[in-house]
Amino acid sequence: MITIAVVLIVLVALYLYNVRTFDYWEKRGVKHDKPVLIFGNNADNYLMRKSVSEKAVEMYWKYPNERIVGFFRSTRPELVIRDPEIVKHLLVSDFYHFYPRGLIANRKYMEPIMKNLFFADGDLWRLLRQRMTPAFTSGKLKAMFPLIVERAERLQERALAAAAGSRTIDARDLMARYTTDFIGACGFGIDAGSLNEEESAFRKLGASIFKIDNMRFMSSILKQFMPRLFCHLKPMGQIEKGIKELVGAILRERKYQPSSRHDFIDLLIESKNKGLMTGESIEHMKPDGTPEVASLEMNEDLMAAQVFIFFAAGFETSSSATSFTLHQLAYNPNVQKKVQEEIDRVLGQHNNKLSYDAVKEMTYLDWTFKEGMRMFPSLGFLMRECSRKYTIPDTDVTIDEGVRIVVPLQALHMDPQYFENPEEFQPERFSPEEFNSVQKSIYLPFGVGPRACIGERLGLMQSLAGLAAVLSKFTVSPAPESVRRPKVEPKSGVVQTIKGGLPLMFKERK
Repeated sequence: MITIAVVLIVLVALYLYNVRTFDYWEKRGVKHDKPVLIFGNNADNYLMRKSVSEKAVEMYWKYPNERIVGFFRSTRPELVIRDPEIVKHLLVSDFYHFYPRGLIANRKYMEPIMKNLFFADGDLWRLLRQRMTPAFTSGKLKAMFPLIVERAERLQERALAAAAGSRTIDARDLMARYTTDFIGACGFGIDAGSLNEEESAFRKLGASIFKIDNMRFMSSILKQFMPRLFCHLKPMGQIEKGIKELVGAILRERKYQPSSRHDFIDLLIESKNKGLMTGESIEHMKPDGTPEVASLEMNEDLMAAQVFIFFAAGFETSSSATSFTLHQLAYNPNVQKKVQEEIDRVLGQHNNKLSYDAVKEMTYLDWTFKEGMRMFPSLGFLMRECSRKYTIPDTDVTIDEGVRIVVPLQALHMDPQYFENPEEFQPERFSPEEFNSVQKSIYLPFGVGPRACIGERLGLMQSLAGLAAVLSKFTVSPAPESVRRPKVEPKSGVVQTIKGGLPLMFKERK
């Protein structure tokens, strides 16, 4: 009898613990779906039926007349933001109430490799951002362009081999190899060989970062549920080991001193050699209200974490965006023809050579790429965590520290209220005459405000150059196995990916 009583007490305690937050949005008068035990409103995601982005889209359309919608990720309350004005407040005007991304369930138990510019929060993020911003000036980007040209030529060669054999080529894999090679060169001073070698080690490393097997998926979910209990789980353990070995080998080869390559590793070495990073704390205040001084040392583990995110973010987001743009062009031949005419004209004015200045002149190509990112942003949502009690503008809803807000970019980008006929691929939407202020406030493929992507210009530059390289030499069309509206991989996390790749036919232009 005692045993049964103990079991009942434990079950009741677990039940009460699980439902303790379930009245959070009801108390505040915020519309929401009724949460269920363990899952909250997130069962489809936890059971690998829908991606995080797809769940955000679902909640967006379920309550079309609301400005904000409540959501429970397991027991944790979140707020889906549907209103462009509120988005602007949270991400820009009131940034210091929402500076954490909140992607790590408990910062105390972060894996070392996650202590990078994207996942870090608070002082760790601020000091890293402050030290690394100089790496992405226009001058440094322009100096990198010859590396892009070299990889773009290899991209053309690989596509030519497929075109000559009338073989289907996965545009997703092709562009991933191109971005992997570029990042290998400008990031590490390494010839990754992804476009030449079928089984390139660097390509395998890139693929492994975003290959979400069931074990990694479940580890991540368990760490969300109970970070203290499952803090020993390291879903990124093998990748962390590979990155640390790679960075350690390069540092030893360079004798821990900058080389003449001026790549990302050199930047990190220079950062370490500058000594302690210091600045005003964003987290801790003195009794008089002024910020304390925060400091951080750039050690080898921290360097490896920055290399990881430089590689992962550049590899996945650019290859996803460029391949989806090619997919859309395959199904919109009239738009493709206009893009090619512009590329031909601009290259003709630059001795038929791809260059930094030539790419900057390809306005219609730029609009086309932006339209691809509108329809399928690599980051289908933005997330922030409330750092102190906050009242949502023009409402009487006050949320507490720790509550996360979700901006469903995929849904906002495809809402006919903001973009007419959103399912149609229309690059002209991004002409200065058409692109209005409301659209600017919700079209955020690189984020916005102080936490906007630090590598936005680098990502745009390598993506536009890759597209120009392909479209100057080839016309793309649907392959027999192409799917007009491809499905999102339901296990996608922060970056959404297409299930099954994007097969296309490449035909050489004469």
